[in-house]
Amino acid sequence: MRYSVNVPNFGEFAAPEVFAEVARRAEAAGWDGLLVWDHVVGEKDLRWEIADPWILLTAAALATSRIRLGTAITPVARRRPAKLAREVTTLDRLTGGRMILGAGLGEPVDDEYGSFGDTTDTRVLAERLDEGLHALDLLWSGEPVTYRGNQVTIDDVVFLPAPVQRPRVPVWVTWPSRWPTSGSRGGTSGCPGVMTWSVPSRSCAGSTKARPPFNREQAS
Repeated sequence: MRYSVNVPNFGEFAAPEVFAEVARRAEAAGWDGLLVWDHVVGEKDLRWEIADPWILLTAAALATSRIRLGTAITPVARRRPAKLAREVTTLDRLTGGRMILGAGLGEPVDDEYGSFGDTTDTRVLAERLDEGLHALDLLWSGEPVTYRGNQVTIDDVVFLPAPVQRPRVPVWVTWPSRWPTSGSRGGTSGCPGVMTWSVPSRSCAGSTKARPPFNREQAS
């Protein structure tokens, strides 16, 4: 069994030096992973102080040498897959292959999406997640990529360098059971709450058991 500490990217943990110290102590205490939330506003009425999770993970990477680092979770539907692929690859290389991408649809939808003029149609967002995960998988290959989905387009691109971890950075996929599913890929086609180690994810019959996305998390 492996265990992770999951930390919000707001409040006192929004300070990179604090987050780096949490990472250092978690590693010294023998924890296997440190995962950070990925909100841009969270519940906007609360007016949280929020830090960029990728800067926090960079600080943690420089403060540690063994513990795995990642997000819990990144709403892939509100990210440009090309930008996300670059960020995760850079961190995977900085950490010597210790990165994990926790991926999901993200909440609260009205605050995290609608506040910035983005769609709040959860079916559209689910399709973006599916296509975004597929795009990441292709871009991390280091091979020429051409892909055209309903939400994501890539036209003859090669992304180098590739991540240290092969064939890809591990991806954990999770989402609330009340969200719709696009049905286009295994990652979001009917296994609510499931986290898997990679994409494409396994079928429901072969998936890992559902695990809570926050606090003390058990991973097999």
